[in-house]
Amino acid sequence: MNAAPADQIRLLDLQAIDSKLDQLAHRRRTLPEHAEIDKATADHTALRDLVVAAQAQQGDTARELTKAEQDVDQVRTRFARNQQRMESGAVGSAKDLENLQHENESLAKRQSALEDVVLEVMERLESAQTRVTELTARLEHSDVVVKEAVGRRDAAFAEIDAEAAKVARDREAVAVVIPADLLKLYTRLREQQGGVGAARLYQRRCEGCRVEFAITDLNAIKAEPKDAVVRCENCGRILVRTADSGI
Repeated sequence: MNAAPADQIRLLDLQAIDSKLDQLAHRRRTLPEHAEIDKATADHTALRDLVVAAQAQQGDTARELTKAEQDVDQVRTRFARNQQRMESGAVGSAKDLENLQHENESLAKRQSALEDVVLEVMERLESAQTRVTELTARLEHSDVVVKEAVGRRDAAFAEIDAEAAKVARDREAVAVVIPADLLKLYTRLREQQGGVGAARLYQRRCEGCRVEFAITDLNAIKAEPKDAVVRCENCGRILVRTADSGI
């Protein structure tokens, strides 16, 4: 393949622009905000699960308290009914009166035990409510952390994308004047060679693979016509000759 030396030089300009675009794309992919968002999102999810579990525990404890209070109310009601019967004189015999007195003694003990249960459940409910409140506050803060990280990432995206758009316009201006066949070869080699399709021959060294050429190889390159598209024998990239090539 042959191409005017000026067009080959333009390949170096195009390569520099493409490398810049690759750098911007890499920077976009590796923003520290990505890791921040992943961690903050994972923390948020974990906290949300904890809130759900704490709310379920709070609900279970609240129902347990309701049941315990109902048990106390039933005992109190039975005790009050027995007491009213004894005080009204409606009890027909001394034996029945004695039975009611014994029952109320048992009910009083039962009531005391059930009230202790109520107090214990109330304490657990208060703890459950406190945990829900604390976890909910942490969850809300976690949501803010996620949104702030997303905001920073999006701002960085906007900055990178704006710069990339400008560089892409510069690329278009350079690429449009490069012969199609030379541009096609460069593009294919860039895909094959990790993003670098053309490299400068600088002081007897290929800047693509950093290999220094032997004198015989340099003489062979020097013997090629000025418009010959030379390839590096080591890496296969287009080797662009300049005044600093050392030949």
